[in-house]
Amino acid sequence: MFFLLFEKRLSNWLRSSLNGSKGLRPSIIVHGGAWDIPHEAHEAHKLGCAKAAEIGYELLVEGRSALDAVEAAVRSMEEDTTFDAGVGSFLNRDGEVELDAMIMEGSSLRFGAVAAVQNIPHPISLARQVMEQTEHCMLVGEGARRFAESIGMKLVPTEALLVGRERDRLDEIRKDKGFHARQVFMEGIGKKGTVGAVALDENGNIAAATSTGGTPNKLAGRVGDSPLVGCGNYADNRSAGVSASGYGESLMKTVIARRVCERVEAGMSIEGAAEDSIRYLGERVQGLGGVIALDNEGNPAFEHNTPHMAVSIIDRRGQRKTRI
Repeated sequence: MFFLLFEKRLSNWLRSSLNGSKGLRPSIIVHGGAWDIPHEAHEAHKLGCAKAAEIGYELLVEGRSALDAVEAAVRSMEEDTTFDAGVGSFLNRDGEVELDAMIMEGSSLRFGAVAAVQNIPHPISLARQVMEQTEHCMLVGEGARRFAESIGMKLVPTEALLVGRERDRLDEIRKDKGFHARQVFMEGIGKKGTVGAVALDENGNIAAATSTGGTPNKLAGRVGDSPLVGCGNYADNRSAGVSASGYGESLMKTVIARRVCERVEAGMSIEGAAEDSIRYLGERVQGLGGVIALDNEGNPAFEHNTPHMAVSIIDRRGQRKTRI
């Protein structure tokens, strides 16, 4: 077993090196949310992000697409109760799990999104099917659920997505008459965040994916930035791919993911574009959040104005970096 694993990793390394000689080495960056992550949750966030990045990168060095990589990375985090996506997501005011997700590829600007969906363990995969099997870009609520059923996607009861602590958290929030969702991103109340991934493959294609359970105690039917094109997610081979996290109402107002790409198109470095966009978020709408990004050469960047942001990067040289 060890020899087979070593052989596979050696093969992938050789393939990556050959791709690199053509200037097409793949890279990936993932995030597990921008907010005030409590110290006791740091290790779980770092491990979850690092695992997701490895899963996505493994596909990239095998020659798979950036779309495949970001979907797989996000699916990994949707299965990890550390994060606010898929299993273990926040509950809305009615005590239900409603999920949003979007996936986009940068060659033709195709994207698929789902919003306010219930009973779906992997909304990012449903979003991809919306993109690939329908003429639409977004499906919501009951219509999205029915589409999932029609293509044979597994649906699960709410209880399968529920983590007991979220019932307790909702009860505590309901007792606080002054609670505002914005507090989650600056006071460590949530203990979990939105997830996302951006990848560049050996063919020079960029893809981005974002998935979330939204904010705790949200109104039923509330949709945040994550499934909205240009807000929580965007990918364009001519500039960059971006996934955002934070207080969605502010991210929507600034169309922050597209803003990063526009700054790259205007000649900014990816680092400068991310920094400029987060500064604008704070100054213009007093927003709280963060972004991860890859430009079309595979250069990574991340920026946030929240106390923490969980990020893991595997760059074009195969070097790993994970931080909070």
